[in-house]
Amino acid sequence: MVAQSGGTRAQARPDGFDAVVVGSGPNGLAGAVTLAEAGWRVLVLEAAGQPGGGLRTEELTLSGFRHDVCATVLALAAVSPALRAYGADAPGPGADAPPVRWAHPPVPLAHPLDGGAAALLRRDVAATATTLAAALGGTGGGKATDPAGWRRLVGPLVAAGPRLTDGVLSLLDLPPAAPVALARFGAVGVWPATALARAALRGDAARALLGGLAAHSMLDLGQPMTAAYGLLLAVSAHQVGWPVAVGGSQSLADALVARLRALGGELVTGQPVTSLRALPPARAVLLDLTPRQVLRIAGDELPARYRAALARYRYGPGVFKVDWALDGPVPWRDRDLAGAGTVHLGGTLAEVAAAERAVARGRHPERPFVLFVQATVADPTRAPAGRHTGWAYCHVPLGSTVDMTAAIEAQVERFAPGFRDRILARHVMGPAALEAHNANEIGGDIGGGTADLRQLFARPVLSRHPWATPLPGVYLCSASTPPGAGTHGMSGYHAARLALRRAAARS
Repeated sequence: MVAQSGGTRAQARPDGFDAVVVGSGPNGLAGAVTLAEAGWRVLVLEAAGQPGGGLRTEELTLSGFRHDVCATVLALAAVSPALRAYGADAPGPGADAPPVRWAHPPVPLAHPLDGGAAALLRRDVAATATTLAAALGGTGGGKATDPAGWRRLVGPLVAAGPRLTDGVLSLLDLPPAAPVALARFGAVGVWPATALARAALRGDAARALLGGLAAHSMLDLGQPMTAAYGLLLAVSAHQVGWPVAVGGSQSLADALVARLRALGGELVTGQPVTSLRALPPARAVLLDLTPRQVLRIAGDELPARYRAALARYRYGPGVFKVDWALDGPVPWRDRDLAGAGTVHLGGTLAEVAAAERAVARGRHPERPFVLFVQATVADPTRAPAGRHTGWAYCHVPLGSTVDMTAAIEAQVERFAPGFRDRILARHVMGPAALEAHNANEIGGDIGGGTADLRQLFARPVLSRHPWATPLPGVYLCSASTPPGAGTHGMSGYHAARLALRRAAARS
C-alpha cells in the first residue's frame, strides 16, 4: 500500500491525484481545501450519500422544518483560521465559494436557575458582568454576583483577541504565536472547572454559567483542564458570538465543497473505503476517521506498536439527541431566554457537575445536563412562518441504549412549563443512530474520543506531529487529533500543512 497510496505520485497516471482524503466532515474538507489551495489535485471520498459529516441539515421531523443533525452553533468555525474566511463578515475565499451567512441570536447563551434570573452570556464582557451582577442565586440562595469577577477572569483573555484563539487551536505550533496570552490562558485553564468557578466567581449565576460552558468537554468537571473548555467557549462568544448558519450548518459544508471544486478538486459520495490498498495512487492520504476506523482499513500494514496505541485510544461519553418541530416559541418562564440561541439546562454548578460526574462513571443522571438550541430565534428560515425548531442533547455513557427523551423534556419543562404542548413532532437519535448516521461518532461520541488531560496531548498518540502515521504519506485529520472536538476544521488544516511540508522536504 505505501508505494501506491503513501509514496510518490505515480507518473503513469495522467489523471492521478496528489492527495486522497477519506471523509468529508469539516476536518476532511478543510484539509482537502488547504491542499488544493497549495496547487495539489485532491480527491475526497465520502461513504455517506451527502458530504459534511457533522455539518448536515435534514428535515428530520416535518416538511419545512430544517434540523442540523449534529453541529448547529458554529462559534469555533467563526474564530478558526481554517474556516473563518467562509463567514459573512469575511471577504470569502473566492467567487465560487460565497460566504456563509451567519445569523446571530440576540443572546448567545443563557443558563436559567430555579427561582432566580438567568445567567446571560452576551457579546460584550461588561454587559455580561452587569447581567450576572443582577442575577440572584438559585437553590444556593446567594445574593448578587460580584460584577468584577467575570471581567477579571474572562476580560484579559478576550482582550488578547484572535491571537489567543488561534494559539489554542494550534497548541503544537512552535514557536507559539502568542506565548504570553497562551500562558495566561493555561494558568487558569488547567484548573478543574468546579474549582475555578468557586475560586474566581461569586454567586450561583456566574458559577453555573462557567460550569455549563465547561460541560461541553463531556468530562467530569472536577478533572484538571475542564476550565479551559469553558473559557475557550466564553471567549469565542465575546469575540464573534455564537452564530448559526442561515439555512442550516450544511451551508458551511457546501461552501467548502464549492471551494474545493473551484480549485480543481473532486468529491465522490456513496464511496465507502474498506482498505487503504483500494485508494488510487497519491502523494498523501488524509484520513478523517477515528482510530477504531483506521484500524479497520489499515489492518496489519500499521506497525504493531502504533496499532496497539490506536487500540488503546479511549472514546468518551455518547449523546442522546432530540429534535422538535414546534408550533410556536418555547414558553420560557424567564422571558430573557426567548432571545438566547443556546440554553444550558441543568441548574446550579453543583447540579451540572453531579450530572456530568454520573455520566463519567457510567450512569444515567435523573436530571441530566441538557444543551438546548433554538436556532429559529436567529434564523427563522429553518421553519414555516410562525413555527420553530428546537433540539437538545444530554450526555450518556458510551454506547448507551437508554431512552432519555422523557428526562430531557422534563428538564425543558422545568424552565419552560407547557413546552410539551408546543411539540408538533419529535425525532430521536440515541448513540447507535448517531453512529449509523456518521460513522465517526463511535458509540454516540461526537467528540472523536475523550479529551481529558492525558488524551488531550496523546491524541491519538504522544507525538510532536500526531497527525502523521508511521506509514509514509498517510495522515490522520479527524477530531481524534489536535486540537480535538469542535467545528473548526483545524485538525484537517494541521494535517494538510504537515503533508505539504514533508512533501516539499522530499522534493
